Amino acid sequence: MSSKIYVGNLPYSIDDQSLRHNFSAFGGVASAKVMMDRDSGRSKGFGFVEMNSAEEAEAAIKGLNGMTVSGRAIVVNISRPKEPGTGYGGGYRDQHRAY
Repeated sequence: MSSKIYVGNLPYSIDDQSLRHNFSAFGGVASAKVMMDRDSGRSKGFGFVEMNSAEEAEAAIKGLNGMTVSGRAIVVNISRPKEPGTGYGGGYRDQHRAY
């Protein structure tokens, strides 16, 4: 089992330090990062926490998944690798080709 955790449905007011603090009750936190929108600088409502061990990660998941934080039930589970893309952009440029 991995020690990297996905945390979703976070209130937009949560920052890296708050995330680290909430997870530190379950063991050592190697890193805690709330994902931010590049343009607006606002939280995207999810983040990642890496615990020092898989056992601590499992304890944090059991203890925090479904917990209400600022009126929102957070989702806490093992982080899975991002799915590889299909290679097709599908954007505006592809829909209106000039021949």
